[in-house]
Order: sequence, then structure tokens, then C-alpha cells
Amino acid sequence: MYEALKYYANILTPFSAQVEKKIKDVLALHLPVDIICTSHGVIWRENPTHIIETYLKWANKYKENQITVLYDTMWNGTRVMAEHIVKGIVQADKSVTVKLINIGHSDKNDAITEIFKSKAILVGSPTINKGILTAVASFLEELRGLGFKEKKAAAFGCYGWSGESVPRINELLKAAGFILVDDGLKTLWNPDAANRKTCVEYGKKVAALF
Repeated sequence: MYEALKYYANILTPFSAQVEKKIKDVLALHLPVDIICTSHGVIWRENPTHIIETYLKWANKYKENQITVLYDTMWNGTRVMAEHIVKGIVQADKSVTVKLINIGHSDKNDAITEIFKSKAILVGSPTINKGILTAVASFLEELRGLGFKEKKAAAFGCYGWSGESVPRINELLKAAGFILVDDGLKTLWNPDAANRKTCVEYGKKVAALF
């Protein structure tokens, strides 16, 4: 079922309205379903209506009680921010599942699957050349094409000079259809003890907003 979820998240998310309509059209025929033979992928032999019911659930703005924190980092400052934001989220809401993903070193299909499951995401990058790291930029562009619905988001990142990464991430998240909960969080250089505490408090804050 995880592979089916990954396939839906990465391929069918943009077509959820059509998926729901077509399934309802077929169900309206009241035909018995003994087996589902896909043009590619697995053949559903046992309880084939289970995957039909699951597709209907996935097509309806699917989300679980999960927050996914995604980032890439240059000198580990954004990684430290991400880890402390996660600490804050967990302290504020022990019932929520939190996933921490380094976009630069993870399979993007797995990352997208976790976003599909999430009610909200946080995305982080340091500022580089008045922008963001290429792994984050390309990933957010892919999210734009998937068209996720009714998911909240926030941005974070560290910087040395001018700090454009957070507003740039905000722009890309909005373009991808995410609902921004605030202006995001940025810290100067690699977070010191005070800024790490700020990140924990920010995690607590966004946990309440999400």
C-alpha cells in the first residue's frame, strides 16, 4: 500500500478531481468487481474494492496528522534550525507525526509522498546569491506542478548577509498552492544558543497554527 500511495502522490495528485469523477462514474454502473488489472502496476486480486475506496480517500484533499520539515543546508546552520523547530513541534503536540527530510540527500519521490500525507510542511534553505539552494528550488518547482490542496506551510533559513531565502521560499510555496501561516523564520549565521531557543519556540508556535 505504501508503493500505491507513493504512486498516487507523485503521479496522480494533479488529477485528483478526474480520479474521483471517473471512479464514481464506474461505481454508478453497479458492476461486480472481482479483479482489477491495471495497464501498468500491480494486479488487485484480493478485495479489489479496497484500492478503489482508498483512491477516493486520497483524491479528496488527503492529509494525516503529520507535519513534514524539509530543508537543504550549506554549513549546517539550516539543519540545526530544522532540528530545533522539530523539537518545538514535538514539545507542543505529542500526537502529531513529524518527519524531517534533507531534500539534498533524499529521494524526492519519498519526500513528496510524505508531503502528500501531511497537513502542513516547513521548508528551509540558507540564502545563497540572494536566493535559495538549487535542491530546494527545483523541489518547490515540482511541488507547484502537483497542485496540493489545503495544506499549510512556513519557511525558515539562516543567512550571512542579506537573507532573501525565506521570502523566496514563501513566494514558491504560494505559487505551489500552499497556505502560508506567517512570514517565516530566519536567523543570522549558524544558530547560537539563543537562536536555537528561538527555533524551538517557533516550532511550538507553528504547531498551534497547523
